[in-house]
Amino acid sequence: MTSDKDVCGTDLAPARLTVGIVSAGRVGSALGVALERAGHVVFGVSAISDASLRRAESRLPDSRVLPAEEVAARSELLILAVPDSELAGLVSGLAAAGVVRPGTIVVHTSGANGVGILAPLTESGVLPLAIHPAMTFTGHDEDIARLGNACFGVTAADDIGYAIAQSLVIEMGGEPVRVEEANRPLYHAALAHGSNHLVTLIVDAVEALRAALAGPGLLGQQLIDDQPNGLAERMLAPLASAALDNALRRGQAALTGPVARGDVAAVAAHLTALDQVDPRLSAGYRALSLRTAERARTNPALIDLLEGR
Repeated sequence: MTSDKDVCGTDLAPARLTVGIVSAGRVGSALGVALERAGHVVFGVSAISDASLRRAESRLPDSRVLPAEEVAARSELLILAVPDSELAGLVSGLAAAGVVRPGTIVVHTSGANGVGILAPLTESGVLPLAIHPAMTFTGHDEDIARLGNACFGVTAADDIGYAIAQSLVIEMGGEPVRVEEANRPLYHAALAHGSNHLVTLIVDAVEALRAALAGPGLLGQQLIDDQPNGLAERMLAPLASAALDNALRRGQAALTGPVARGDVAAVAAHLTALDQVDPRLSAGYRALSLRTAERARTNPALIDLLEGR
């Protein structure tokens, strides 16, 4: 590990750690590769599903697949990369088994939780850290490359913990960002809203665009079907990419279109057209248009329309 020192000049962590990962899912296996590239040794992982076993074999071929308790017992750095709903049970089980040695650095990757959820292990003398990569993981090779451009939300119990977390994230190529324990749910909600709901928005827009483009096309035009990465996606991609870039660069000034302009007739026509394709598309458009109109402080008559008054 990159040398981080406390006020006495003592190294906060050894230069090379023995790493165990529970489990070899999309996140855990990607972090394992990043840590190995930084010089640490991932000796073992736990993997149960066929997908996790294949991921462990392909991404971490030198690591042994072991039971979670054995991985925990032999680790200097223990990564708990299980779904949020399983984390508390895993921590309680490891604490009850007494397999995690005092002094072990225990990291979980849950966005919604800070270090409080690790309390059963902290009581036995481990160093608790919450290190969450603010990135979506698909299980493909791009996951590892994307870590180099990702921020990581880190929470620790003290300054020493923050220094170690910061060093680990920097070694993996990411940017560490401090998140207070009490703010973890808000932090997670913001990321989920901006990423998960973006997928729903884009998929809904593609569905509507496919319906709009259906029928005879120009000579040589690709036929419209329901397969991903088709004509509708290619048409939407530059517009959506530009909108995202503008929003991140310019904030609310990036708002354009009929809702921002307060064009009641255009928005009413949109709602009618979407309703004919799928009333759920129309409902989603209405909800997002209302929030857009509120942000833009646009025509009150448009807000009345969107609120159904």
